[in-house]
Amino acid sequence: MRAGRATATPTRLTSDQLCASAADLGALLADVVDGGSSLGFLAPLDRAAAADWWRGLAPAVADGRLAVWAARDAGRVTGTVSVGFVDKPNGRHRAEILKLMVHSSARGQGLARTLLATAEQAAADAGVTLLILDTETGSPAESLYRAEGWTAAGVIPDYAADPAGVLHPTTLFFKKVGLL
Repeated sequence: MRAGRATATPTRLTSDQLCASAADLGALLADVVDGGSSLGFLAPLDRAAAADWWRGLAPAVADGRLAVWAARDAGRVTGTVSVGFVDKPNGRHRAEILKLMVHSSARGQGLARTLLATAEQAAADAGVTLLILDTETGSPAESLYRAEGWTAAGVIPDYAADPAGVLHPTTLFFKKVGLL
């Protein structure tokens, strides 16, 4: 049961804003990983290392290969999502949803849906017609994507390790966007 609706409005970050928010984004990443979400990191995740990871994305944000949104509540980053754009000539019509995260204290309020919708709309506005993503099979995120109209393309066994290092299958999803 939902505790309420998300009130935070996601803001697209410039590369400078990303660097300025790196500590807050790192704290969010550490919270989500330490809570068991498979995002490519092992637990416990050091907040300083997580902040450094975010800072490392600044060049991709600066040159438009990556778009990052952050949602804040009372000045604290409570959620984020990114879109990775393809720069190859034969793939400019597609992009990938990356690192959709909601802080453990902000879950159940619709923020993940808001972040996902923001990323989908921005991708469509940029001319993208096909979005892809992957998520741990059986995770709450998988249920979210199915509920939001994403189509499962298949499952890859033992694709990624969870924060404890245990291998899990991953479901690949796609969604057509920006089409009339």
